[in-house]
Order: sequence, then C-alpha cells, then structure tokens
Amino acid sequence: MSTLNPQAPESDRETLGAEQTEYPRETDRRVRTRLIHGVGRSRRWDYNHHVVPPMTSSATFRLDSARRGAQGFVEFAHLTPESESHTPIYIYDRLDEPTRGMLEDNLAVAEHGETAVCFATGMAAISAALGVLTRGGQHVVAHHMLYGCTYSLLTNWLSRYDVGLTLVDLIRPDGLAPAITRDTRVVYFETPVNPDMQLIDIAAVRSIVDRVNSKRPEAERIWIVVDNTFASPYCQRPLTIGADVVVESLTKGIGGFGTDMGGVVVGPRRLRDPLMMYRKDFGGSLSPKAAWSTLVYGLPSLAARMANYQKTAHHVARFLEHHEKVAAVHYPGLPSFRQYELAKRQMVSEDGKFAPGSMIYFELRSRSADDNPGERLIDWIAQNSYCITLAVSLGQIKTLIECPYTMTHAAVPADRKSADGVTPGSIRLSVGLEDKHDLTEELTAALKHV
Repeated sequence: MSTLNPQAPESDRETLGAEQTEYPRETDRRVRTRLIHGVGRSRRWDYNHHVVPPMTSSATFRLDSARRGAQGFVEFAHLTPESESHTPIYIYDRLDEPTRGMLEDNLAVAEHGETAVCFATGMAAISAALGVLTRGGQHVVAHHMLYGCTYSLLTNWLSRYDVGLTLVDLIRPDGLAPAITRDTRVVYFETPVNPDMQLIDIAAVRSIVDRVNSKRPEAERIWIVVDNTFASPYCQRPLTIGADVVVESLTKGIGGFGTDMGGVVVGPRRLRDPLMMYRKDFGGSLSPKAAWSTLVYGLPSLAARMANYQKTAHHVARFLEHHEKVAAVHYPGLPSFRQYELAKRQMVSEDGKFAPGSMIYFELRSRSADDNPGERLIDWIAQNSYCITLAVSLGQIKTLIECPYTMTHAAVPADRKSADGVTPGSIRLSVGLEDKHDLTEELTAALKHV
C-alpha cells in the first residue's frame, strides 16, 4: 500500500498529513505518466512551488559551517540509510548537484534500476561501468560487433591496463561459455546491435552466466552489462530480463532533441558509491544544463516520441523492403526480420505492446565489387534532401542517416567490418517525427541516384 512519501520535506509532510493520508508512488502509475513525473517527491530540491524543476548554475555550494562541509565529504559516495534520510550536502558540481540528481532518480525509475549515475557522455558512462567492474588482469567477453568508439575503448585503452578481451558471436549464446575464463568479470553487448539491428537474447545470456556464477564466490562474479541506447527504456528494460547493469547515451533517444550530450549507468544500489567515486576522480560529470534539458524535455517526452517514431519507422521499413535497389532491410518490427519472435518477446513496452524502436539498417544492391552505392545515396541526401539529414547520432526528432562503414564504425578494422557484414553499401537510418510520406518520397528520389 502506498504511504506518504518519506522523502518529502518535513513541511510537506505536515501539510499533506492534514489533507491526505497517502501519496501515490511512481510504481502505481503507467509508463507515460512515470516518464513525465519521475520520482513524485524529491529530497533534492523544494517542490512546494516549482512545477518545472529548477537548474543549478553554480559550480560550488555555500556551506554553513566547517562541520557541515566535513559531513558532506564523509557522506559523499558513502550511501547509508542515515545519509539518505536528509537532503544531500552539496559541495561541488563534480561531486553531486541537485538537477543531475533528480534526473538520476527518474532514470532509475525508467530503467527499473535501484540507482543511476549520470556522466558527460555515453562513452563516459560505458568507460565508468567497465572501469568499476574490471581491473588489471581481468577479462571481458563482448559481442563481436560494437559501436566504433566502444570497440576502440576495449581494444586500444583497456588493453593498456591489462584488461583482456574476447569477441564472440552472442547472437548464438552457446558460444559464450567457451569464451569465459576464470578472470572474466563482464559480458558486454548492445541489443539491438549497432548498426545491423541484430538482437541478443538477454535471458539466454543470463542463464549461462548464472551457471558460471553459481560456482564462484561473489567477489569473482560475472556482470552482464547491456547498452540499451538503440531501444531506450520505452522499448526494452534489460534489468528486468537479466542484465545487471544498463548503459545508455542520453544524447540519443532519451535526450531526443540533439542539444546536449550525456550518459548514464543504471544498476544495483551497491554500485552507486564506486560509480560516484569514479566520476569524481575521472571528471566525467554531466553538466546541470545538459541534465536539465533531459530531465524537463527529453525523458518526459520519450513515450510520446517513441510511439510515433515506431509508426513511421514501420512504414519506411516496409517501403524499403519492397524497393528494387534495396538488397535487405533489418528492422525488428518486420515479420521478415530474422529474429522477429525474439523481438516480440524482448522489445516490449511496459504496457505489453510490441516496441521495435525507430532504427532501420538497410543494404543497397551494388553494381560491382568495388561499387559504393551507400556513398552515392547519402551524398545525394546531404545536398538535396529537406527532411533527411546526413549526420551521426540517433533517436532525435529529426530523421538522421549515415553510412556506418566510413562513419560511426570507422574505428573498427576493415577486415572485421567485412566479417561482420558492415559494407560501404550499408545504411543506418534513425527515423524522426517527420511525416512518413515526406520521408518515403525523399528516399524514392535519393534511390533513383544510386
């Protein structure tokens, strides 16, 4: 049964106590409502008068006494029931501040996690998750296809700190167990995979990892980390399926408007303190301005945007599927999608509706072995299209198109891209909120020049 929120300010409790005996919890409300309102009462700021949460504009915070300052440093990244019972003592933006804190609370609700910690970018969030969960001499197993910068992080940088890496095909989970060693601490993957939209069965991976973990002490357990950027928490909530930790780029679907960068790590409460310390020491804090725009515009509009993205994406995917110059279309919402049944189980909104997302990957037919139809298509669009923009990123209200081979996955070696099926003729399309007929008309015009 819902009770008066214990985190409400004391003045609110007294006032509310005279008028009502219960305060509805966010878990009592449906997803569209929760994404707008998040945590109904926040201990991070006075909600007595603010309908729209305020944004902090100070890098440092005034302290009433030396003792209070000392208490703030003691409590930072030392989460206890006592420290959670009062408003945080804010000291310095890089450590913690209220606007970002409110966003973190709401993201934890959206992803069904116990805690969320925000970072300056999605890559900073991925770096933090891997940095907290691994150390020198340990090992990561990852899906063989990854976003280019994630691939670079794992191969160029973590290797310098003696963190090993094995790349396997997690589309077939039976290849996971042989790749796990006694030093493995993380299984990492994206689903849907960037850029080819293949899905990895989170529950199947969970089953395999559980069998391994059952024979290990807790300190040597393997963590499952899932990048949920392509789906967003509207379409998929990996923590409810079997993931331990979720990472997302706030710049994409959650942010939605392409104005600010950001990233988040969501997971169990026990990871909050080390993630906060990591952020403090490595300095990748999300700015209050970026946090505010995601808190006020991005997350609250996610459900409405994604519902409309998907309708248009399905229309565009069907159009491409029947075009003579398109060799293949990969979109989880199409019955022809190879993993359609898995998509219907795994990519589901909280109200139980199939939610295949807004990302489409398609391959153009080539005239010859050295032909590059993808380059011709996106060059024509860059110069002639009104409502399709040649740009990286995704999940925005504007439709974005790019060629992964030479752009987002440029850091991946050519031979690996070829082995993974990422070719110069492959195109990634992030469908926005434009009229579906305008999009197909411009794609029709562009395909005439391929």
